[in-house]
Amino acid sequence: MSRDHHRESGRDSGSVPTQRALRAGEVIRHAIAEILARGEVHDPVIEGHLITVPEVRMTADLKLATIYVMPLGGRDTDIVLAALERNKKFLRGEVARRVNLKFAPDVRFRVDERFDEAERIEKLLRTPAVQRDLATDSPDSEE
Repeated sequence: MSRDHHRESGRDSGSVPTQRALRAGEVIRHAIAEILARGEVHDPVIEGHLITVPEVRMTADLKLATIYVMPLGGRDTDIVLAALERNKKFLRGEVARRVNLKFAPDVRFRVDERFDEAERIEKLLRTPAVQRDLATDSPDSEE
């Protein structure tokens, strides 16, 4: 197989990220979180929200950073995402200045929906049907 084939195969979302991509993503996550925490983005929407950056996923070639964000309380996600998109050029420049990479990655912002998914699972686990099933499967019951 050619080297190009290996590079292309690392871009699909089902592939396992490399250590290099994980490390770069974590460094970029810290840089973005610091920029947002210090209020360096002069946008009233961003200044008015506390924004968490739980994860940054990098492509294998480190040219695209998908930054997952969540405003505190999960409110105004669309407004915050639009504000981040408006300030994408500034944020990319700041990342390039702070992070020592050969090329500044393009950035895109997505809402982190893991919190909603975890809450949905918690609600399911607390339903009477699941509680009943858990009670009958307890180690004390005879088989």
